[in-house]
Amino acid sequence: MLLLLLLLFGPISVSAADYWFGARRDSWQTADRSSAGLLPPPADHPEALIRVFAARTVRWRGIFAVHCWLVIKPRGADRYTRYDYTAWGEPVRVNGFAADGRWFGAAPETVVAVNGNAAERLIPKLQHAIQTYRFRAHGDYSAWPGPNSNTFVQAALDAVPELQGVLPPTAIGKDFPYHGGWVGLTPSRTGLWLSLGGYAGLTMGWIEGVEINLLGAVLGVDIRRPAVKLPGIGRLGLAPNMVTA
Repeated sequence: MLLLLLLLFGPISVSAADYWFGARRDSWQTADRSSAGLLPPPADHPEALIRVFAARTVRWRGIFAVHCWLVIKPRGADRYTRYDYTAWGEPVRVNGFAADGRWFGAAPETVVAVNGNAAERLIPKLQHAIQTYRFRAHGDYSAWPGPNSNTFVQAALDAVPELQGVLPPTAIGKDFPYHGGWVGLTPSRTGLWLSLGGYAGLTMGWIEGVEINLLGAVLGVDIRRPAVKLPGIGRLGLAPNMVTA
């Protein structure tokens, strides 16, 4: 038990120290939200495209969590379409920010990248998952344990197992059982998950690895692509595969 507590709260302490002594950002009202340069101009990329991005969330919450969002561009489209799930404005926010914009000063990282024919084939599935997302009414959003922005993105990934997308361990809310169950197949359909309302749970899958969730803090290991998953810090090791076909 002591070892488990150390593994859970030790990394969070490191992340907190990094925030207080090095990574603190400006006020959210004045924070940079410009493009991070992760996407080419749409005119230079006529093929279909899917991206999932993640960036540290606002202020002290960034010690623990990232905010994830979806970006799609059908073949020949002249712009990207970005989807966020937020606590303010319309719950499912469309193009509220630059497609690859910094999240209130925090630079995003690419979690899933799909191009070309594979993206063209999967975009309709993603669009359907977005349009039919269960928690899209005002007041549905809950920062913890969910449903929040990461729950929304996880639901989209669940609907498209071909993406084999795995959100970072710092994507608090991804384990919230938005479908109302307590057990089921992992998004990749290669294992099982158990969840007690998002407050605690266990995930075991070939693509997802092994993850223990305690009050939103995720501790785990990836055997397929060797890495450890630490609360507050994230994934340390080889990057997960990103479909790029």
